[in-house]
Amino acid sequence: MPAMHTDIVDLREFYQSSLGQVARRVIRRRLREMWPSGAGQRMVGIGYATPYLRPYLAEAERVVALMPAGLGVTYWPAEGPGLTALIEETELPLADLSVDRVLLVHGLEGAEQVRPMLREIWRVLAGGGRLLAVVPNRRGMWARAEGTPFGQGHPYSVGQVKQVLRDTLFVPERTSHALFVPPVNSRLSLAWAPAWEEIGIRWFRAIAGVTMIEASKQLFAGIPRRAEQHAPRRLIIPLPGGAPQMRRE
Repeated sequence: MPAMHTDIVDLREFYQSSLGQVARRVIRRRLREMWPSGAGQRMVGIGYATPYLRPYLAEAERVVALMPAGLGVTYWPAEGPGLTALIEETELPLADLSVDRVLLVHGLEGAEQVRPMLREIWRVLAGGGRLLAVVPNRRGMWARAEGTPFGQGHPYSVGQVKQVLRDTLFVPERTSHALFVPPVNSRLSLAWAPAWEEIGIRWFRAIAGVTMIEASKQLFAGIPRRAEQHAPRRLIIPLPGGAPQMRRE
């Protein structure tokens, strides 16, 4: 798999643009349809999920955003204690069975080791836990828009996402689609974004900009032995007023 071709600066600039704000709004709307509430949940975003985690801050028991080393990390949220940490995608600094929901955005398409990363997510999810992957659709216009983060890395078809999830002991449960608005900074086009989304979800799902697949943890699978099982594991250590830091144990 290819390495990430975008970084934290590119992502922040995109989501500050008019096109990025529209993308965030329409994807967040679809996300809230799939996960209408985070009440009592321990939620983790992996990749660059902060634009989509904010609605859950006031609801969830705990929210943390983990950003891969190849991407970089930014402080978030701006108005409170930091909830982000820089991590290795194949070595999550979380205990087994410690998370209820994982939101994977700008993560799968740029991952250097897709299956090891997904197995790590499987490890930290509790029984009944859910993974929601938001992935560029290889048949959509956004996968060809290299000026956006959705045009970077490796796009997937619905079948490809489901297969890699099954290969890593997840059970795909639900599929949705978003981002039918063309990936251009046109005021007229962006103003019609709600209409694009309504028409697209009814008639043109195959060419959506992103595929959103929710999967559950396959409970009868065992956690594999690691070759590095005696290596020290990174742990998140929250510091007052700052972003979580990691140490070895």
